Amino acid sequence: MSARRLFRRFAEGTSRQAGKPMAFILAVALVVAWAATGPLFGYGDTWQLVINTSTTIITFLMVFLIQSSQNRDTAALQIKLDELIRTSQAHNALLNLEELDEDDLDRIRKHYCKLAHQAYGSLSTIEQELRDMHDDEGKGDSAG
Repeated sequence: MSARRLFRRFAEGTSRQAGKPMAFILAVALVVAWAATGPLFGYGDTWQLVINTSTTIITFLMVFLIQSSQNRDTAALQIKLDELIRTSQAHNALLNLEELDEDDLDRIRKHYCKLAHQAYGSLSTIEQELRDMHDDEGKGDSAG
């Protein structure tokens, strides 16, 4: 098995486990155990250094593992969205939007916000039609 594949599996597994309630419970238990040993070590600098160093190292390593998993998930999601765009009536120009700079994205976002604003008028019409359909169904049930 390649090192890349091994790292990917390790990163995904670690990220998955870190997001479970048991991981949180374990972290709380470790902090409680550390706090309980405070009187034993006289709340000294070494005692404080243990928790500070431990949490710093764990956080530092977890950032890379979680980022690796997140990058892979984002890439897979982007491919799925691109395929939906490609096979639908949507504009193929929307493929690879993530490659555009902020100004281009803002311009496109404003265009879609304008379209959404125009569609809000249709929303009230659709809601009224749904209410009318619901009212008609209710009348049909009581007449039978």
